Amino acid sequence: MQFNIPTWLTLFRVILIPFFVLAFYLPFHWAPLACALIFIFAAVTDWFDGFLARRWKQTTRFGAFLDPVADKVMVVMAMVLVAEHFHAWWITLPAATMIAREIIISALREWMAEIGKRSSVAVSWIGKVKTTAQMLALFALLWRPDAMVEGIGVAALYIAAVLTFWSMFQYLSAARGDLFER
Repeated sequence: MQFNIPTWLTLFRVILIPFFVLAFYLPFHWAPLACALIFIFAAVTDWFDGFLARRWKQTTRFGAFLDPVADKVMVVMAMVLVAEHFHAWWITLPAATMIAREIIISALREWMAEIGKRSSVAVSWIGKVKTTAQMLALFALLWRPDAMVEGIGVAALYIAAVLTFWSMFQYLSAARGDLFER
């Protein structure tokens, strides 16, 4: 298999993960900003690699597999780091909810693909809005330069949590007939 630019961008995102975590723990005043910038850079490359793959017609099976894995690992690591930093139930609960949703929907998509109905649980516009709110929340809560940015981050985290439930129930509803069929 020959690698293309979209695949290299996805691989680069995977390589960024340990640097992202390391930046979170650095004992310097600029470390939170560096961590947040690595995170947002990864989010931008996620959008960009998908755009390029579709535009240049360079989608590959490996890229289709690795892209969502890279996204989910980066987001889950960010959620864990944010929950650890704040060490409060009101941050951990929405973070854990969003992590659980990712596992549930990933399993649902895998199962639906197995029975030939993957398109029934394709990404919806609510999922895209949820992802945008989630990225904003995580960027703000990783950076946390002041109380206002933290407040925006917490508000965006709760908006993302509500959208998480909404989109999860939408996906489960779309698969309901297949899930409960005898």
